[in-house]
This record gives sequence, structure tokens and C-alpha cells, in this order.
Amino acid sequence: MNNKPVALFFALFTSILGLTVGLFAAEKAAPKSAPAKMPALKLDASPIGETKAIVSSYADALENIRPAVVSVYSSKLVRQRVPDIFRPYLGGAPEQQKRQSGLGSGVIVSTDGYIITNNHVVEEADELRVLLNDDREFTAKVIGTDPKTDVAVIKIEAENLPAAVIADSAKLRVGDVVFAIGNPLGVGQTVTMGIISATGRRVGILDEVGGYEDFIQTDAAINQGNSGGALIDARGRLVGINSAIISTSQGNIGIGFAIPVNLASSIMRSLIETGTVARGYLGVSTSQLTPDLAEEFKLPKDTKGVVIADLNPADGPAAKAGFKRDDIITVINGRTVTTVDDLRLIIAQIPPGSKAVIKYLRDGKEGTKEVTLTQRPDDVGPSGELLPGVQVEPLSEELRGQYRIDNDVDGLIITEVDVNSPYQGVFIRGAVIVSLNREAVNSLAAAKQVLRPGRNLAFVHYRGAYRYVTFINR
Repeated sequence: MNNKPVALFFALFTSILGLTVGLFAAEKAAPKSAPAKMPALKLDASPIGETKAIVSSYADALENIRPAVVSVYSSKLVRQRVPDIFRPYLGGAPEQQKRQSGLGSGVIVSTDGYIITNNHVVEEADELRVLLNDDREFTAKVIGTDPKTDVAVIKIEAENLPAAVIADSAKLRVGDVVFAIGNPLGVGQTVTMGIISATGRRVGILDEVGGYEDFIQTDAAINQGNSGGALIDARGRLVGINSAIISTSQGNIGIGFAIPVNLASSIMRSLIETGTVARGYLGVSTSQLTPDLAEEFKLPKDTKGVVIADLNPADGPAAKAGFKRDDIITVINGRTVTTVDDLRLIIAQIPPGSKAVIKYLRDGKEGTKEVTLTQRPDDVGPSGELLPGVQVEPLSEELRGQYRIDNDVDGLIITEVDVNSPYQGVFIRGAVIVSLNREAVNSLAAAKQVLRPGRNLAFVHYRGAYRYVTFINR
């Protein structure tokens, strides 16, 4: 009998047994490692979509504000030069007139007929019609416009109108539910729903006019014709005036912009009270504080603010208050300043003559100064447009001397009549409008208050003589 396989088996068994016993002994001897510590997690086991109150309809929130959103129809006469080759077929006329029409929306903000809309909705229009949600139609007049914010105020003669409730747009947060209301593409009043996608957007839409952008971005559908309409919150309060879309196809792709109602309201008040928009002026040139600049100023790299690069003019508001070059402005009237655009927008919204409380850093130390703002130099000048193409300005000593007007003449001097104005030949540059409809006028706001749709009567002084002028306000 061959015993070699049996011996080999027992040898292998003994080896495995010895290895197992050795590993067990080593495990017994080695200390156990501590278990990994679980991270603290915030858990919410409630079903997805469960809220404290289930909202199945926003109809009640929309019910009160929908009647306050109106359609605005504009039209204007455009003169087009006729090419020589076509003149024999058109009676030899060098020009032809063509009427262009536009469509937008607006929001009634007072029961006596003041309406906020966009400047681009009413710009250059010589006729405005407003259609209410109950199918009533009114002729509207322009109270004032501000191309730099794309805000315009118009008015209809009516009483007891439905008016929007205005919210504080500074309290909007990304993710808040909003609705856009207007008359897109002329189909009739339409409500779309979305959220606040961003706030404080600057997208360059108003760069050509040196504008002030602080847009609310929303994905609520906004299309052509929505301009000037309402952006409202889930409680039915006005938070913005729809203004623009960014699109490659002229249609909605979920990127719409609205003017915050806080900004629109401040512009509206100024236009109603004075006929113009007067913006605050600090008198500084600034640069944004970058991490590299912060390091040069021996500040933490995450310090935010803008650096005063120059005081201009040398006797301006900032200089008079004691500011110096290299001061870093961080807060104005409680609002944080992180960019040059922030500073420009905040200062512009403070009326000239008002005081601004400014926090700043100088040599790493915090300080606070109170500055009395003046009016922006580029806002000083003609008071604005009384009628399409007719610019007027209150009489000043300089203008009296320029146009040789006696001191006993008071009113609004006509500084320009555009060649394409429908009032070319009715009014003339250098004439003084003493009264309108037998009411004395010495400001644009006063003149617009007494200007009425249809036939008007102006009492005018020109070259030492007085005369009456009748005209149609279209």
C-alpha cells in the first residue's frame, strides 16, 4: 500500500490549520479600529411636493390686479423721402407720409388715471389710445418719459379706476413665484407664470442711452406686446414693469426682464412732480476693488467695494464731504456697494439735495460721512418734450439774454422744434408759451397737467408780441 498521498494530505491539512490558528491569534492580538463617523445630514422625510398649504389656483390673487393692466396702442406719422424715379407717379411729391402703429401694455397705478409703461412703447408717438380690460377706450397723454430707465408715465381722464397694489421689489428673492400680465402679440390680456430667475441684472439693453439697469429676470413668458405690463407676485402685488426679452427669434425663450417697481415708482414721482428725472451726483471717478487691489491696500482679498480714483469736480459733493483718493466706498444708505454699477445706480436714485450716508475704508479703517448730493450735470438742461418734437425749458436769465426776452415775460421757452414734428409751423424756436388753456405754465409738469386731448389753446410771446395759437394734441 502506497502511504505517500495520505502523508501529503495530512501535511497540507496541518499547514492550513496552523495558518488559520495564526490569523485568529493575530486578529485577537490586534486592536480594533474605530468605526467611521457618519456625517450629520439634514433629512426631510415628508413626501416630495408637500407644503403647509396646497395652492391649486392663483385666480383670487390675480382677480384684483388684472383690471389694472391695460393695452396701449400708439401711432405716429413717418415722413419718407420719395426717390426721384418714383416722383412722377406720386404727383411729384418729394415726401410721403405713412402712419406706423405699435402695441404695448401698461399698469394703472392710481384711481385717477396715471399709468406706468415703457418709454419704448410711447416713444415718438403722436397718438396714444388705452384699452381697459372692460373694453372701455381712452385717449392718453404723455406725462413724462425717461429713456435711461425705459420708464414712461401716461394719463387718461377717468375716475374710480382699478389700480395696482405696489409691493417692495427690494424684498424679491430668486425662486419667488411671479406672473406676467399684458397683451402679447395683440391676442388679448394674457397671464403667464414663472419664478424670479435673478435680480440686479445688467445686460446692456440701455447702453446706447447711458441707461440704469437693475432688471428682475424671470422665466414667466414675455413676448412682444407685453412691454409695459405687470410683473406681480403670488399675492397679486405689482413688483415690476415688464420691459424686454433676450431672444434669437423675437419670441419667448424664458429670459425676460422687468424694471423693479421701486425704481419705476421713483421715476414716476419725479416725472409727475417736475416733468423730468433729476438724479443724484456724487462727483467721483471709481474703480472696482479687485482681490489684487485689495492686497495692495493691505486688506483681505474678499473685501468688497469701489475705490475712489479721482474727485471730479474738485469742489463736488464728495470733495466737500472730505473724501480722498484711494478711499473705498462700501455702503450707501444701508445698501452694499460691490461694483461701480452698484454705486452709479444707488446714487442716481437719490434726489439731488438729499443727504447720503456713506461708509468707507481709509488705510484699513472704517469711517462714515454724510454727503449732500447735487444734480447730475447731464440731467441739467431742457426740461423735455411738451409735444412730439417740441422741446421746452423754463425761462432763465441766460435764456432771456440769449433770446432777448423781457423780464416781465414768464413761461416756457421753446428751445427746439424737430423738422419731423407734426407741430412744425405751429410753434417756433424762441417763442415763449405763457399759458395753456388759460392756465399759466412755468414748468413742464404744469404744462402737461393742463394739456388735454384734442383742441388746445396756447398764449404765446414771440419777438415782443403776444398771440393765441390753437393746436390739436393727438
